Amino acid sequence: MKNIQNSILFGDATLPHQLDLLFRGRRQDEIEPVQEERKARMTAWRSVYLETTYHVLGWMAFFSWTICFYPQVLLNFHRKSVVGLNFDFVVLNLTKHSSYLIYNAALFFSPEIQRQYHEKYGYGEMIPVAANDVAFSIHAVLVTCFISFQILIYERGNQKVSKICMVVSSAAWTIVLVCLIISWPKHSWLWLISMVNTIQVAITAIKYIPQAFMNFSSKSTIGWSIGFVLLDLSGGLLNFAQMAMQSIDQGTMINFYGNLGKTLLCLVVVFFDLLFIIQHYVLYPMAKNETNQILIEEAVAPLIDSIS
Repeated sequence: MKNIQNSILFGDATLPHQLDLLFRGRRQDEIEPVQEERKARMTAWRSVYLETTYHVLGWMAFFSWTICFYPQVLLNFHRKSVVGLNFDFVVLNLTKHSSYLIYNAALFFSPEIQRQYHEKYGYGEMIPVAANDVAFSIHAVLVTCFISFQILIYERGNQKVSKICMVVSSAAWTIVLVCLIISWPKHSWLWLISMVNTIQVAITAIKYIPQAFMNFSSKSTIGWSIGFVLLDLSGGLLNFAQMAMQSIDQGTMINFYGNLGKTLLCLVVVFFDLLFIIQHYVLYPMAKNETNQILIEEAVAPLIDSIS
């Protein structure tokens, strides 16, 4: 102890090593509260304004991405038809949101995974998953299941899920199972959910392609809700803004590549939503009088006949 006091007085460079030896001689239950206090202090927000803005943007993104499902649900209900909605998109969307839920819930609720995250990225970094991310994922899985139910009960012509889509979805869950087996012996849970997150990013990158191609082939966006697209785009931009608030406050970009799944998710969402907006308003615009529901149904009827 005397040596440590001298080190403190004269700035000895060996002080950290001596302190480490001292703490090793203390009981673990005496050290852990000190460590926990240090972690909590290092991960605290520096700006109340940025923290408030972060939470506001997060919940705005949550509500945008939450209600974006309902224009498609209502469109299916009013038309009593899902013709024009690509089934591959729905199946891939369910796979994507299920894997995203696993990642968000695990990182948000598991102290062990949070510990592994801090060990990898530093105890000064905040967990990049917020409560709104978990809430969104739960809701997304439930609503996508409901849209799948609509596909079963409404007019769908001869549309069906492609074999390629079934192979992709099956492969995704097979990879998750293999990763679980690999990670189990060493309890590499952070690696496991990171792989699940990588899978959901890959699914996100391809899930919009069938719908975009279907719109291109039919030269129409009838049956595909533009309300979904606009709200989906808003959610992506708001999530970017939310992550930026955290980066500004912490003075680091770690939350962007520490939660690469969310970052890439937002990029993919923005890209495809802009493409759908161009398809709907520029390439294949509907006539103004087609906003009348009756005329819309008349426009959909030939499409149903042509593919049945």
